[in-house]
Amino acid sequence: MTKLDVNSGACGFCSRISVEKTEQKGKLHLHIETDCEMVKRMATELAVLDSMATAFTHFLNNPVYKAAAMNLKHVACPVPGAIIKALEVEAGFAVPKEITMKFKK
Repeated sequence: MTKLDVNSGACGFCSRISVEKTEQKGKLHLHIETDCEMVKRMATELAVLDSMATAFTHFLNNPVYKAAAMNLKHVACPVPGAIIKALEVEAGFAVPKEITMKFKK
């Protein structure tokens, strides 16, 4: 199982993303713990993801970004990208390397 914690910033919401392989080849189970109602709605649409279709589909057709477009009001929310990063690690397409964003003055 791959777990990734996301602090979304000014909104104050944190999300714990968990992705785990299922018994069905190439399918992954997604679970998100969060107080953000929009992310919760999005997660219900993404309970089971196809690893290839999610990791290698462009933005406009990607199931994660489609669900984000339907459920999230804030387009800069880092959760959709984090879901895909966690999926890539669980599927073996990437290594678990820290991701950061820092504002500079």
